[in-house]
Amino acid sequence: MEQIKIWFAAAEASPFAKTGGLADVAGSLPKALRKLGMDARVVMPKYSQIPQEYINKMSFLGYVYVDLSWRREYCGIFRLIHDEVPYYFLDNEKYFNRSYYYGQGDDGERFTFFCKAILEVLPVIEFKPYIIHCNDWHTGLVPVLLDAHYRYYRNKGFYKNIHTVMTIHNLKYQGIFPKDMMDEIIGLSWDYFNNDGVEFYDNINFLKAGIAFSTKVTTVSKTYAEEIKTKFYGERLDGIIRKRSANLLGIINGIDYEKNNPLTDERIYYNYSPDDLTGKKKNKEMLQKDMRLNVNENIPLIGIISRLVDQKGLDLIDRMIGELLDMDLQLIVLGTGDKKYEDMFLWAQGAYPGKMSANIYYDVVLAQRIYAGCDMFLMPSLFEPCGLSQMFAMRYGTVPVVRETGGLKDTVIPYNEFTGIGTGFSFANYNAHEMKDAVIRAINAYRNKDKWKSLIKQSMEKDFSWEHSAREYSGMYAQICGITVTN
Repeated sequence: MEQIKIWFAAAEASPFAKTGGLADVAGSLPKALRKLGMDARVVMPKYSQIPQEYINKMSFLGYVYVDLSWRREYCGIFRLIHDEVPYYFLDNEKYFNRSYYYGQGDDGERFTFFCKAILEVLPVIEFKPYIIHCNDWHTGLVPVLLDAHYRYYRNKGFYKNIHTVMTIHNLKYQGIFPKDMMDEIIGLSWDYFNNDGVEFYDNINFLKAGIAFSTKVTTVSKTYAEEIKTKFYGERLDGIIRKRSANLLGIINGIDYEKNNPLTDERIYYNYSPDDLTGKKKNKEMLQKDMRLNVNENIPLIGIISRLVDQKGLDLIDRMIGELLDMDLQLIVLGTGDKKYEDMFLWAQGAYPGKMSANIYYDVVLAQRIYAGCDMFLMPSLFEPCGLSQMFAMRYGTVPVVRETGGLKDTVIPYNEFTGIGTGFSFANYNAHEMKDAVIRAINAYRNKDKWKSLIKQSMEKDFSWEHSAREYSGMYAQICGITVTN
């Protein structure tokens, strides 16, 4: 079988640079693809914040110059093998030696440079991929630049048969910049500035460019792929998404099952398995002690790990926080975000001592202990392209309570109290009372210890590893390339 070559382009990848789920995907999916026999390689910026331990291991391969209209900018190329995956880091001190990855005044110029460099370095490293897999708006110009400047005009046909895939991780973030960048920075013909191209309300939209010009468009769950065709979820891009719907595919993300294993995870208090849940009870007791909650194994403990923003359904909790905490339950929250939600949880902690723990920061170890020690995990999201927290929760036997949207709908099977089938509890409408009713159903099920134990086991035995998702990507790549795969 001919080996499929993938150039996986992302603005961040774990463990080198991370702000969200994109980094987890870029740090896990290429590894799973290589296990299926593909030559998947990752390309990302060489940020100054990358830990020194990784920078010390990088090897310098060479450099190219990237044209940004009339400018010529240096781009160094570094390489590092991590978890058997080749990572390539594109270096430019001017653009990537910053205090933050994003939110800089010149993000449009910085990531135009990145998009062009993704293409420019390929002949230098002597890697000709079948597919450039772009992720989110930071790489959105790659498909249009490939068509406009590279496919037929550069390096004697080197780029001619390269295809592109554009993955939308969250449609809300699009990379919208002034149209004068067309001439001044991108150097793209105004023929592309139209309703079917890069134009977006008289601006340039990087993500729209990727959607419009890529061979295939994917997003991170099947339900979200349908939702973004509608006006409510479409973020003003529903028109171009509907136009590309024949080439739109939803593939759920996965999680790293080796790192996130309750039987071996050193970050949690006690290890356990679906067949022996003794350690899970001990994790709950230790978590209650450390978080200054009343230690009682019979009180259901509900966890929330989240950015504290509207998207995550925090306004529903805001309307219901008093009624929830008046019930026989405990709540532990970990995360930061909008001040109004931070203040809400801090108020609740003062008003309900021993029942509410507000941790307004983020800590990786505490997150794992919440996944392991809680009985339930609450995610009432307004929208959720994929969601990873519900997968982590189920992996650790913490039963999710979710709204039926995006990846939450695709991964959580509503529990049927009569048949015993299911992995969690859900509610359909974005309504605070429906959320409360779902919590009540979960608590009622919790009272029956035998049924609850079976529910925990069913949740833990669900397979959300990257292997399944990687096979779906493999099938899509093979279809694009016209190659038969046997994995």
